Amino acid sequence: MSEKDKASEESFKVGGKDVVNKIKELIEEGNARRIIIKNEKGETVMEFPVTAGVVGIVLAPILAAVGVLAAVLSSATIVVEKK
Repeated sequence: MSEKDKASEESFKVGGKDVVNKIKELIEEGNARRIIIKNEKGETVMEFPVTAGVVGIVLAPILAAVGVLAAVLSSATIVVEKK
């Protein structure tokens, strides 16, 4: 795998109510490949790929699920795999 093809990861700790806004922000940036949401114990609770065509109607169900998840999490770690 060439240097250009390697993915990097970045993590963000956010409060439960800020999860949806941070996910929207990361998707709008456009360089995320995969987003992983982990609970306070570091366990993966949700993981989804982000493709270039993810907009509007396709994004709505994902954000709805993230919103429900955020309601039960007091804090979360968002791991973003970037291109």
